[in-house]
Amino acid sequence: MKTWHWTILGLLFAITMVLEFTYLSDYDSHWWNSIPAFYAIFGFVCCITIIYTAKFIAKNFVNRDIHYYD
Repeated sequence: MKTWHWTILGLLFAITMVLEFTYLSDYDSHWWNSIPAFYAIFGFVCCITIIYTAKFIAKNFVNRDIHYYD
């Protein structure tokens, strides 16, 4: 990734942290809301999972041999 990608990612993470500790700090109806930065970490883990799942599906099911249709 390029430097500006990391800058934007860091900025979004910082904004998420600020919003989470200011606006969502009193909203505590679920157990996971007490974990700091849960939604940022959860979103990151889900994004990585989606990427690797798509790569696995593309490599094993979609991608075919060059002589597949011969």
